[in-house]
Amino acid sequence: MSSSELYEIWVYLQAEPLFWLTLTIGAYLFGDYCYQKANRFPLVNPVAISIVVVATVLFTFDIDYERYFSGAKFIHFMLGPATVALAIPIYKKWHLIQQNAKAICVAVFLGSCFAVVSTYFFAVLLNIDEQLMLTMLPRSVTAPIAMGISDVIGGIPSLTAVMTITTGIIGATFGAFILDFLKVTSKSARGFGFGLGSHGIGTAKAMGTNPEAGVFSAVAMGLSGIVTSLIMPLFMRLIT
Repeated sequence: MSSSELYEIWVYLQAEPLFWLTLTIGAYLFGDYCYQKANRFPLVNPVAISIVVVATVLFTFDIDYERYFSGAKFIHFMLGPATVALAIPIYKKWHLIQQNAKAICVAVFLGSCFAVVSTYFFAVLLNIDEQLMLTMLPRSVTAPIAMGISDVIGGIPSLTAVMTITTGIIGATFGAFILDFLKVTSKSARGFGFGLGSHGIGTAKAMGTNPEAGVFSAVAMGLSGIVTSLIMPLFMRLIT
């Protein structure tokens, strides 16, 4: 097959939305393959690998985001039902959640406050621009909530999404090492830590590791979003 024929095939494929959907799924499957081959070593994060693969293709061939999203939006649409579906395992383990309700509430409140305050502290320490600081403040909750908070307090929602995903990847990648160092062996506690520190990506990791860990991760992710939404207006009054 000649180079001109290959080019014609590429021009046809990159114009089709199905191609970008296939690329996204294929990139993740490749990342997951690498993850499994590495015996689930935390540093070989399938989400990070898939992002690098897709970004490389888009930058290499100068594809704008709108064209890519015309195909990948189906996966974006499925995020809603997938999130709602977390209610099923939570319902099945509801008795465990009730048994640990006090500890969960205290941990979520303290963890959410620490995430916001520590982000603000380092932003001030490093003399970061005010709008960029406001963009960073909600980075420790799941992306849709973080973007909503960012928009309300004067941040840049699209950049908040990038920071939130980056936070999730870092947390899911290095969280296991930190929990091992702290000798946290409880599946529920480890899952809770992943959900609180790395939201959706951490919850996906926890779900793939242990069902009980996944449930507590989902609870932490949901509650931290609610708590952060409530404390953010109060925190903004304190710093302005």
